[in-house]
Amino acid sequence: MRIKICGITQPQQSVAIASLGATALGFICVPTSPRYVNVLQIQAAVAPLPHHIDKIGVFANSSIQEISQTVVESGLTSVQLHGNESPEFCHQLRQALPDVEIIKALRIRSHEHLQQVTEYTNYIDTLLLDAYHPQHLGGTGQTLDWTMLQQFNPGCPWFLAGGLTPDNILDALSLVKPNGIDLSSGVERKPGDKDLDLVAKLFLTLNSYASDRTISA
Repeated sequence: MRIKICGITQPQQSVAIASLGATALGFICVPTSPRYVNVLQIQAAVAPLPHHIDKIGVFANSSIQEISQTVVESGLTSVQLHGNESPEFCHQLRQALPDVEIIKALRIRSHEHLQQVTEYTNYIDTLLLDAYHPQHLGGTGQTLDWTMLQQFNPGCPWFLAGGLTPDNILDALSLVKPNGIDLSSGVERKPGDKDLDLVAKLFLTLNSYASDRTISA
């Protein structure tokens, strides 16, 4: 399972979080976000990372030119679209960045929202389901209704996001079977400042969960 810690702002924390077990780190490229980082900050954070760590830039309603420039200059390996991007936009971005993973985030508040998924799956690599908030795009600490997702099978890999913490992650995974999980505010002291003790607790919990499943199998 992929484990993404999002909203990284400090180079020393990016290295520490990767060493604890994260497989992906997310960098917020939305200037209005309290977790926003510019190209130079992303460069500093990704430069010391092992090659196998996914470096994901999170964008919202940016132009293809802006996204492409940031990806090339920052050394990002994935783009997460967290705004109102259409399937056609995803298709155009795929043409511009053929070797970069494209993740489309959808903010879900009902079964009707889940039906949007089929519009995107032909144009992206990965989905991310986040909790809906009328004012904020993400990082709100609000959870999804996980029971809606018990039978969810979009036909492509997907991340579960939205209010996940070290304390509720096993409750989520007992109901939902995503290909990855994405945490931000659930492992923070404040926006952009990760609590490494909470990150360590997350991985202890996940490692124990994985061991229990192996034994029971």
